[in-house]
Amino acid sequence: MMGAVEGVFLVLIITQFILGNLGNGFIGLVNGRSLFRSKRISLSDFIITSLALSRIVLLWIFLTDGVLITFSYKTHDSGTVMQIIDIFWTFTNYLSTWLITCLGVLYCLKIASFSHPAFLWLKWRVSRVVVWMLFGTLLLSCCSTMSLFNEFKINSLLRGIDSTGNVTEHFREKRSEYHLIHILGNLWHVPPLTVSLTAYVLLILSLRRHTWQMQQNGTSSRDPSTEAHERATRIILSFLLLFLLYFISFIILSSTHFLPDAKMAQMVGEIFTMFYLVGHSFVLILGNNKLKQTFMAILPCKAGHLKPGSKGSFSP
Repeated sequence: MMGAVEGVFLVLIITQFILGNLGNGFIGLVNGRSLFRSKRISLSDFIITSLALSRIVLLWIFLTDGVLITFSYKTHDSGTVMQIIDIFWTFTNYLSTWLITCLGVLYCLKIASFSHPAFLWLKWRVSRVVVWMLFGTLLLSCCSTMSLFNEFKINSLLRGIDSTGNVTEHFREKRSEYHLIHILGNLWHVPPLTVSLTAYVLLILSLRRHTWQMQQNGTSSRDPSTEAHERATRIILSFLLLFLLYFISFIILSSTHFLPDAKMAQMVGEIFTMFYLVGHSFVLILGNNKLKQTFMAILPCKAGHLKPGSKGSFSP
């Protein structure tokens, strides 16, 4: 029988599931319509659209997982269904994380201005650099997914030993090692987080340098370049803050076997994880010129206040 806590949990994840699909579906529809009309798509729009599609898949995965936690918790961590969910989740999760990292690199290389030869070399080849990053993203996502199959074999062996009742101290240690390895899998998130943080720092330094130059020249600091710096910085900072919340939630989900109330920990972790997926989607909408104008146009209370040529957002 479903308790009050499970009921609140189910309402929250369904609400976030609906909001997330609306936000990401909106991104896909707007960019898809532009692609259909012009027969081409910019690199930034391609990354944002791919990101939206990957997050729709993640939202479905978390909804399925949440339903299993609520109605079939005893079999939640076992069986073929959970292995399939783990495979799709791992691939889509790392793909989504690296896609937003590629977007941050694209913003940084297009907007930031430095005279260092290495930065200039990357800036002049920005499209090629980001495309190669996208190929690397796909490869890394596949590698992280392939690593699951070895974990599945170990976990299957441990479950088989549990079923016979012959659990020795050696195999108890092996089970603890298995769960510890599962937690250390979070280190896959460190490289994209580091790259995003680097892009954010470079944008901040470039913004400070540009503002100082404008002040030295006696001109207004509110020029298009300054606004582009600030908007790109806000987008990357929003991602870093939300991703930090997501990373903590993911550690909670991976560490449930070491916590006294594993079920409650899993429910809390899933709620915050879905919040990241939903929240960052709307950050992307409000940070992209085309998406924001379309979004504001469909809101009855705002449609009359938005001018077609307004500069209320950033699109690289």
